[in-house]
Order: sequence, then C-alpha cells, then structure tokens
Amino acid sequence: MPQFETHRSVPHTPDQMFDLVSDVERYPQFLPLCEALVVKNRKERAGKELLIADMTVGYKAIRETFTTQVLLNRAERIIDVKYIDGPFRYLDNRWRFVEEEGGGCTVDFFIDYEFKSRILGALMGSMFDRAFRMFTEAFEKRAAAIYG
Repeated sequence: MPQFETHRSVPHTPDQMFDLVSDVERYPQFLPLCEALVVKNRKERAGKELLIADMTVGYKAIRETFTTQVLLNRAERIIDVKYIDGPFRYLDNRWRFVEEEGGGCTVDFFIDYEFKSRILGALMGSMFDRAFRMFTEAFEKRAAAIYG
C-alpha cells in the first residue's frame, strides 16, 4: 500500500497549475514513465469536467495501461483521480492548488495505490514509488518552461 504526499510552493498561480495538471494529453511529453495518454470520454457537468483516460506507463520491457476517471473541479482547484481498470487493486490520487499570500501557490499532491499482483508490485513497485516522487518535480519544471 504505497502512499506518497507532498506540498510544494511554486511561483505560479493556482489557475496556471490547475491548467497544467488538467492538460492530461500532454503528460507523455514530460512526465516520467508516461508513454501514452488517451482521453476516451469527456463530459462537462455542473461546472466540473469528467474525463475517462487510459495511461500507458513503461519501464524497460514492462508496459502497463490503466484506466482512470479524472474529475476536474476548477472552482475548488482540485483534481481527483479514481482508478477504473488495470494492474492496480486500487489507486487514488488528488491534486489541490492553494493560493499563497504574496503570490504563487501551494501544490498539494497525494497518491495511494496497490498493485493487484505481488509479482508486478515487486517488479514495478519501487520504480513507481520513485516516479511518483518525481511527478511534482516534473510538473514544476513544465510550469517553469511554460510560464517562466
């Protein structure tokens, strides 16, 4: 049951960071291990956007694709990711963007997951753990490249 949580201060606005993280189709351009991401369905409802997306991750000869439901709540600056199908027993992920006094924002990132297979967990677990720790850094570098 690996879990990772971090709170990072960045010099960008909450809206800029929300836009960056919600642009899931661009993940393969900069996110570690992400080889492909396809949005299969997109719906807007009550000021929120709901995506169903397939993400393919890979490391050396191992490739896995999993499906998630991504709820984009711009008004609250929260992105919730729920697991639907793939190699995990469960996966919960949440992003929250909080405005800081004097400018910038705090990016809260949380992920909790477990692989269905102990063998796959042993093969990919430590690599996934390192990758999730690098995710927030990858988003910070991407924000610096886009927003300056």
